[in-house]
Amino acid sequence: MTIRVAVVDDQTLVRSGFAMILGANDDIDVVAEAATGVEAVAVAREHRPDVVLMDIRMPEMDGIEATIRILQEADTTPGHEVRVLILTTFDPDEYVYRALRAGASGFVLKDTPADQLVQAVRTIADGGALLAPSITRRLISRFGQQLSTDRAVADRLDRLTEREREVTAAVARGASNAEIAEALFIGAATVKSHVSNVLTKLGLRDRAQIVVFAYESGLVEPGDIDIGY
Repeated sequence: MTIRVAVVDDQTLVRSGFAMILGANDDIDVVAEAATGVEAVAVAREHRPDVVLMDIRMPEMDGIEATIRILQEADTTPGHEVRVLILTTFDPDEYVYRALRAGASGFVLKDTPADQLVQAVRTIADGGALLAPSITRRLISRFGQQLSTDRAVADRLDRLTEREREVTAAVARGASNAEIAEALFIGAATVKSHVSNVLTKLGLRDRAQIVVFAYESGLVEPGDIDIGY
């Protein structure tokens, strides 16, 4: 199946470069480009991409607000699933953190090698999340406390069983389903079922939001040892 992609960046050369890299692959079709957040919302509505490659700092409307609006519209449109992959500079900042909280499925650095960018789009389109554990921990450590919500976030942990909490913590530490299965002595299919239950019970979109929730709720703290690393 061909992955429909929209590329959003206010720098023409950067935007065109990403579009060229992605469009060179048989399984990826760049259906639209946009230079502002306002244009991003419009092209997402018109072209219904599977993945939006989204810059954060743009004129008229930034990538965070554009992400929120695109995902809100997708949620109210039957049969339309779209995922947002954030483009960022070398040092992920507060804007990236806020984008993840808004529903983005992950982020990649703007100097990511071409083959890794292509694989990132494929991963996101397939329903995965793209979050390097070390970068995510640093990001949430720096900005999570000042941007965290009230006690209601932690209280949502009560919706989960003990096993679901263990799986949530493992996801936040960067473990794959196979690694979680090995660590908890359960089957990979069971892990997948637990992840699905966590998403449903907490009202989260994907694994990226599980990671943010785990840190904000206090279930996992920056510096915890990663499973499988």
